[in-house]
Order: sequence, then structure tokens, then C-alpha cells
Amino acid sequence: MIRRPLALLSLLGTLMITAILAQSISDKAKKLHFSSIVIDTHDDTTQRLLDSHFDIAVPHTDGNIDIPRMRDGGLTAIFFSIWIDGKILGPEAVKRALDQIDAVRETVRKHPDELILATTADEIREAKKQKKIAALMGVEGGHMMGNDLAVLRTFAALGVRYMTLTHMQNNEWADSSTAKPEHNGLTDFGKQVVREMNRLGMIVDISHVSDKTFYDVLETTKAPVFASHSSCRALCNAARNMTDDMIRDLAKHDGVMQINYHVGFLSQEFRDFEAAHPDVEKEIGDEVKKRCGTDETCAGVAGDQVVRDMMKAGKLPKVDWTLIVDHIDHAVKVGGVDHVGLGSDFDGAVMPLGMEDVTRLPEITDALLKKGYSESDIRKILGENTLRVLSAVQKVSRDLNSH
Repeated sequence: MIRRPLALLSLLGTLMITAILAQSISDKAKKLHFSSIVIDTHDDTTQRLLDSHFDIAVPHTDGNIDIPRMRDGGLTAIFFSIWIDGKILGPEAVKRALDQIDAVRETVRKHPDELILATTADEIREAKKQKKIAALMGVEGGHMMGNDLAVLRTFAALGVRYMTLTHMQNNEWADSSTAKPEHNGLTDFGKQVVREMNRLGMIVDISHVSDKTFYDVLETTKAPVFASHSSCRALCNAARNMTDDMIRDLAKHDGVMQINYHVGFLSQEFRDFEAAHPDVEKEIGDEVKKRCGTDETCAGVAGDQVVRDMMKAGKLPKVDWTLIVDHIDHAVKVGGVDHVGLGSDFDGAVMPLGMEDVTRLPEITDALLKKGYSESDIRKILGENTLRVLSAVQKVSRDLNSH
């Protein structure tokens, strides 16, 4: 009896804040943003789609993504991440991946007036014309294909358009950036995976992979690749981020790096504090467990809120959303404006203060305009660069299959 009015008050508060923020954005930025193709290449909202109580079509006061908020944020296309823990292997990994792919496809089926399943750049553009949101998919971790190229082909047939080669752990054919090297990059089978992805028209995603795996991919692939959610190591020394040399080499291969919004990949101060205060990690974990128990879906969303609450309370260094713009600007200066995009990690990471959810995306457009970026260059960062890579990968696929 009590929860509904409280939830309504919270929702009204969120809508009021959104309205105030919208007023602070210039009319020029609003017009540019909402007329552009805006693509987010990495969102973990898929975990919530598995929850029968979650309805993506209604506004929520928790998490970062739902259809009303995507519309308020001007999002044209979203890549739903298909993710399971890298320690889960074999048939169970494959089954869980297929369950999540089915959940995305069912979500689109249930909301045909709002969503459209897309696999090509043209379909994303058509979604924009129809005033719908394009739903795409990316598998976050090659362990989910169970070392079987037939499974990879099944993923592609079901609409998956990229695969992140590793997650936090190494798999049996590629090294991760956050694990001790086992393969010195890609194994021969790993290179075969890359070549098959080229043939299938799937983008090879090098977020999460080791530096050596990254360079093995560049030597192997015939198509451009991207980093679906990585930031700049020069600004924040995280293994998940890309060095300036990697950014330049990715650009030479016509790829794109999509900036990740996670506080631990944006702020060196935050990372240093975490390293110096391991007790804070336990405090965060205890609070999440208190709120969610063993509910993993709840924990993913609650963790974001817990950390942001602690930042506001001064228990953690405050990480401001403008650091996202700093990483975009650095990547542009190093690799060029044709090679930078957006990969938030919404619903899967801790968002900085001021980027609480997808409704805040126009702030990025406004900030880039204020920094002197041209409208055409901002359109590239918002989505055109990603469309170019998607089209190029599809062309390579057609060429390979014509032989």
C-alpha cells in the first residue's frame, strides 16, 4: 500500500530533475542531439529483461535504461549486452547466452511500436525515420560460444552483431586484460574465430582483451574492429582502458573506441582511493547484499546506486560526468574524430555524478559544442562512426562470402 505513492513521488522527482536539466542545455544542442543518430554500443540492461517483474516500456526510478528514458535521452540504437560470468563454461554458458538473446528478441516482439530489431546500419537509420529505437545485441565474452564455431554462427543468425573476445577471465583461446596471460594473445583457434566473425559480418570487439590479444586481432582481421566500452589509459590507468598507441593503431585500421562511463575507468583519483582502501569494497558489497540478498539482477543495479550514494556522502572521491567528455576529447586528439563513439556500460557499471541515466546524454552533446566541436564531428561521435564500422564489416562479409 505504501510503496506505490513513494515510487510515484520518486518518479515525479526524477522527471522534475530531467526537466530542469533540459532547460540548461542550449537549443542548438537539443536540436543537434535529437536530430542525430545516437548509438550506445554497450548496455547491460539485458539482465533486467530476464526478470519477469521488469517492464522496459514503463519509466523506472532505479537503473539507467527503459524506453521512456531512452526517448528522453534521444537514444536511437542500443546494443544489449549478452553477458554471463567468465567462469561459467561449456553447455551452460551457451544456454544462458541463448536465453538472453531470446529475452532481447521477445522484448522487441512485445513492444513493436517502440522497438525494432536491427542488424545493419540501414536498419538503424530506418528505425530513426520510424521514430523507433533500434535494438541490437553484442555477446560480451567469447567463452559463451563454447569453443564451437557452430554456436558463433547461431549467434550471428539470431542477430548478434558483435562479440567481445574475452571478459574478465582468459578463455581457452584468448587472453583477457584482467588475467595473467596464458596464450600470449590469440591462439590459432582464436584467430580462426576472428576470421569467422569477419565472414559472418560480426564486429570483433576488443574491449576486455589483453594488449597482445588486441594486436593479434589487428594482424588477423580483414574488417575494422571496435572497443565497445573502453576509455583512455593515459587519463586513468586501468588495464581495461586503451593506451594512446592502441588508440592510434585502432584508428589506422578504421576502427572506433566507444568511451565507457564507469567511474573506475574515468577517474585515476577514484582508482587510487579504491586501491588504498580495500575495506570500502567490503562496505559496498555488504550494503548491496543488504538491499538485494542473492538477487544478482538487483545487485547489478543497486551497486551503481550504492557507490554514487557514497560519493555524494564524501565516503568516496566524487567522479563528475564531465570526465566522459575529457576521455572523448583525449581519444579524438590521439586517434581522430572519426574513431570515437559512446559505450556507456549503463546498468552494468557505476555511473559518474550527473550521468545517472540515459536521459543525460544530451549533456554530452552540449558539452562538445561548448568545447568547439563542429556539428558534423559531434554527429560522428554520437553514432555515425559506429554506423561506418557496421557497414564496413558487412561489406567485408559480403566480399568473403562471394568467393
